[in-house]
Amino acid sequence: MASLIGEVDALKPGNVHRLAGGHGMRYEDFLTSARVCAPLLCETGAAVGARVLGCVRATQTAVGTNTNLGMLLLFAPLVRSAEIVSAPSKLRDGVLQVLAALQQSDAEEVYAAIRLAKPAGLGRVRRHDVQSGPDCGLVAAMEAAADRDRVARQYASGFADIFSLGLNWLREFQGRWNSVEWATAGCFLRFLAQFPDSHIQRKFGPETAEHVRQRSEPLLRRFEKNKNPASSVKMLLEFDKELKDARINPGTSADLTAASLLVFYLNARAGI
Repeated sequence: MASLIGEVDALKPGNVHRLAGGHGMRYEDFLTSARVCAPLLCETGAAVGARVLGCVRATQTAVGTNTNLGMLLLFAPLVRSAEIVSAPSKLRDGVLQVLAALQQSDAEEVYAAIRLAKPAGLGRVRRHDVQSGPDCGLVAAMEAAADRDRVARQYASGFADIFSLGLNWLREFQGRWNSVEWATAGCFLRFLAQFPDSHIQRKFGPETAEHVRQRSEPLLRRFEKNKNPASSVKMLLEFDKELKDARINPGTSADLTAASLLVFYLNARAGI
């Protein structure tokens, strides 16, 4: 629950956060989504696909919009991994086991969840289109989408961005500022500056996604130099307004940040 709420608390330009809603959604919608999804996401022994579909159904019933699909796609294998490993230090090994054990039913339920959530800019593709029933396993479908969707890429890479980048960035910023909330904002900005956001790319095209990435680079540099990150609020809110006025939502960067935060909390709880 902490990682579901912690991500939305942080000031992440272009996304809904504690200081501002956006894109037809409110901060409270995300709190409600977290509350209804937490028990379903953490149901011991539940399959990955069942967790995702159950949470999407609960979210649609509670708030009537897609607040968390990408996050759920990342959280479900991570939570399942936490159930089967002996220590949080082995979470990534557990994720590989979880991905290897996915069944056709997981693909069917994830496809159904995507159709129900109706993420913006989904479109149609020639192979493994979600509007049809899956004709392959979930990992194979994600591998086919990995070049255009960074959430899908995590299934193809063993969650490399989460364990090799996001987790380390959170630890770095937390060590610098002793604030998980500001560490989360820093992690988000790093993802935004490092990769063209695939949610933006799906909706607006690669040029817009690259423009936002380049636009975020100097902001990240200024943010990182601050001894007191709270002094960045004005700068970040101005960028937040700029993106929301253009209806641009860096949703994938937020999803990767949320998943990194989940792993961070699981490790911190074990003192790692």
